Amino acid sequence: MFLESTRHHSRRKGAIEVICGSMFSGKTEELIRRLKRARIAKQKVEIFKPLIDQRYDEQNIVSHDSNAILSTPIPASSNIMLLSHDVDVVGVDEAQFFDSELPNVCERLANQGLRIIVAGLDMDFMGKPFGPMPQLLAIADYITKVHAICMHCGDLANHSFRTVPDNALIMLGEKESYIPLCRGCYVAAMEKQPTVG
Repeated sequence: MFLESTRHHSRRKGAIEVICGSMFSGKTEELIRRLKRARIAKQKVEIFKPLIDQRYDEQNIVSHDSNAILSTPIPASSNIMLLSHDVDVVGVDEAQFFDSELPNVCERLANQGLRIIVAGLDMDFMGKPFGPMPQLLAIADYITKVHAICMHCGDLANHSFRTVPDNALIMLGEKESYIPLCRGCYVAAMEKQPTVG
């Protein structure tokens, strides 16, 4: 009876899509591509990024290949709920830098029928799950794991190796501070580094 009654329900179906991988793997590029396609389809799109990330631009989300799309920098994931009225698609970049409420926010919006597209690092520089990303991956309807190219051997890379001596979990940086490495090269490089504590 329930299946029969919901089959003809006209309510739009929400979903959570997570794009994850290491630095330089094309996460933001893929996020921008999906959001631009949603706009071509005449859908209303709202895009958010963490206020702390101003590496390329204060407002735009910018990929390493210099593709850009306008976004709203916000200090906390709760702001997404406040600013996502009357939209069809919500994009979130650099999800790993958001607070632990981000998965709840994404789930609430998806349950209201919105398409949520989230991009972020799945692991930190120590190879550990990063911020709210594990929870987002657990509740995602669709997951895309993208890979960079290992700077040592040319294989597919899924680790972000920090090349500068800084133990802070969050350290915004680019090619001067990080390189992508495959698992084998990452393990070898970490063994050569002094103990991080």
